Amino acid sequence: MSEHEAAAQVLAGRLGGLRPRIGIILGSGLGGLAERIADAVTVPFSELPGMPRSTVAGHVGQFVIGRLGGREVIAMQGRLHSYEGHPYPALALPVRVMRAIGVETLFISNAAGSLKAEMGPGSLMAISDHLNWSGFNPLIGANDDAVGPRFVDMSNAYDRDLRARLHEAAAAEGIKLHEGVYAWYTGPNFETPAEIRAFRILGADAVGMSTVPECIAAVHCGMRVVAVSAITNLAAGMDRTTLSHEHTLAESRKLATRFERLVESFIAGLG
Repeated sequence: MSEHEAAAQVLAGRLGGLRPRIGIILGSGLGGLAERIADAVTVPFSELPGMPRSTVAGHVGQFVIGRLGGREVIAMQGRLHSYEGHPYPALALPVRVMRAIGVETLFISNAAGSLKAEMGPGSLMAISDHLNWSGFNPLIGANDDAVGPRFVDMSNAYDRDLRARLHEAAAAEGIKLHEGVYAWYTGPNFETPAEIRAFRILGADAVGMSTVPECIAAVHCGMRVVAVSAITNLAAGMDRTTLSHEHTLAESRKLATRFERLVESFIAGLG
């Protein structure tokens, strides 16, 4: 039995009659959405065999399973980051666990810096594509053909139909939703102004330290992905703000209510 199958077997035993088909990954400062999940069952990562621990402030490190927007969901309240020292393949593990219990659609969120002055702190951005700046990939190594193919098409990684539904949900809630390309920077240091200038030339609209490995893992195992960046700051060199994780958490919490409304409305509208 593979590592993700062993963890999924334990998790499945905790679900009762729930059969979630929608997964959610909650980024920095956005974990409050889990409190909206009704009839919630909570499973800490520590109770699942082989599951790495989340060590970052603002990331509780647990699955929350229940109902949101009238649909059964499973949410990761906290995520894993490569800068914590987790091997890159480990970043795929929670995604594969969710897939193994039946999740088909994955909603990924993050806190990010903006490369566009007109998309300042407090904005929400639907991710249309990404730049993998890290030089790494969670699929490097031996491929498990039972999980997904050796070579994966990423041309529609952030599903265009789901993204259209996300924009419809935003319009229905009166929420302005930008759209753009997200660049993955491993961290844990924030980017330099020179790197931000380079990212802008390459076509990035936002930058952060997560999401891309989870998207790759999800597409590899046959899941549809939609993703949102919660913009907490203008990127390095664009203003005089001193960047810090505390600032990121504080700013993401300010927009959490709009983010939660958007996610719940989107999920309620899924057929």
